[in-house]
Amino acid sequence: MNDYIEVRLDATPCSEALTDILAAYLAEAGFESFVPDDKGLTAYVRKELYSADAVEEAVNNVPIDAEITLMTNEIEGRDWNSEWEKNYFQPIVIGSRCVVHSSFHTDVPVCDYDIAIDPKMAFGTGHHATTSQMVEQLLDREVDGKTVVDMGTGTGILAILASMRGASRVVAVEIDPVAHVNAAENLRINGADGVTELRLGDASQLKSVEGADMLLANINRNIVIADMPSYAAALKIGGTLLLSGFYTADLAMVREAAEAAGMEFESSTSRQDWACAAFTRKR
Repeated sequence: MNDYIEVRLDATPCSEALTDILAAYLAEAGFESFVPDDKGLTAYVRKELYSADAVEEAVNNVPIDAEITLMTNEIEGRDWNSEWEKNYFQPIVIGSRCVVHSSFHTDVPVCDYDIAIDPKMAFGTGHHATTSQMVEQLLDREVDGKTVVDMGTGTGILAILASMRGASRVVAVEIDPVAHVNAAENLRINGADGVTELRLGDASQLKSVEGADMLLANINRNIVIADMPSYAAALKIGGTLLLSGFYTADLAMVREAAEAAGMEFESSTSRQDWACAAFTRKR
């Protein structure tokens, strides 16, 4: 099944912070793609995962004073690559060294790393502050010859970049079947041979992974905190954990969970109130 429910949320007054918060809440309810604008947010979820109660709860939990109205629309299955290409997904340069674009784009800036992503309603095109910060972390760190794990790989963008930067082994894990298929297609498009394994599942997939040099997780706060012990166990002593997908206000909570799992805080960045944090496994 490839049918989706489109939920349109108009907010008065509207702000980037408000649409970001709405997107974060809806992501936890299974929504996969978000298109914000100056009036509100359009969000998409697979039809079989749609819950009106979850949408209402997300709207009611927004901690910003605004009047929010919503409309829903059922969308029949279609060529989502084509839809993104025509309407939403435009090339983006990250960290001045990496360009992310659709395989259909022809006018693409020249960069050190050229990644083609054809998203099928899956998160991770590089436009969101969490993804772009994770990309910048990968660009700034030594990756050559290392074992890298990409949890919640989505479109596969981080796994692909790790492969391009010389990782000897990349294990990508994705829980959503649609995103898993999309990641496989994007790996093929980019010839990412360094991505040695693409696994379908959750953090339990890490039980067979030991001694990773680096683990990446761009996932929402609740999952990051719950899965922290699994992340730490997959890393070697001295290994690096890079996290994003949560707000700067939640960094203290994430840091507490990481330190309880034997991680030491290294540094963090913030963009549009979204955090990206680096940790080192100490025990």
